[in-house]
Amino acid sequence: MNRHVLRTACLGLCLLAGLLTEPRLLAQSTGSTTTPPPTPTLTFAFELRAKVGDPVEVGQTPHGRRRIVPILGGSVRGPMLTATVAPGSGSDWQLIQPDGFSELDTRYTLQTEKGQLVYVQNAGIRHAAPDVMKKLLAGEIVDPKLVYFRTVPKFETSVPELQWLTRSIFVGIGERFPNEVVVRFYRLD
Repeated sequence: MNRHVLRTACLGLCLLAGLLTEPRLLAQSTGSTTTPPPTPTLTFAFELRAKVGDPVEVGQTPHGRRRIVPILGGSVRGPMLTATVAPGSGSDWQLIQPDGFSELDTRYTLQTEKGQLVYVQNAGIRHAAPDVMKKLLAGEIVDPKLVYFRTVPKFETSVPELQWLTRSIFVGIGERFPNEVVVRFYRLD
């Protein structure tokens, strides 16, 4: 075999090898793979039961109907945290659209059994069919299964042993009753 044929064969094999490995190399360099990443899991952390007062109706604003719902107190119980909701430590500032779609900005303070304080800011949304939302906003009891009520809380504390709260992502699934809100919090693992 002469050198020209050998060189051409080597060049052809190199090009073929490059074409065959290029998708694999490209996938490695961009971080994508043919196997999907593992699905994150949610672990139940605790349940909040907050007693709430009558809404204060600010009225129609340029952004929607503004209501402020005082948080009177409550409890937190679960495998990851036990605490109380400090009485009078917060409210739920709500913006409600004409169809009942509600944006929630809830802020309150938790106090553990050891007296440690945790500030919570819990943003969320709540919506259902217009007739269900009308009843809910009027303070009537509705089946919680008919209402999409989800939150994303952020926690702040200076307590070293509670830093896991500030360094984790949580989602909440809520239920609204006439005088109480129940939110079950799950940590994203």
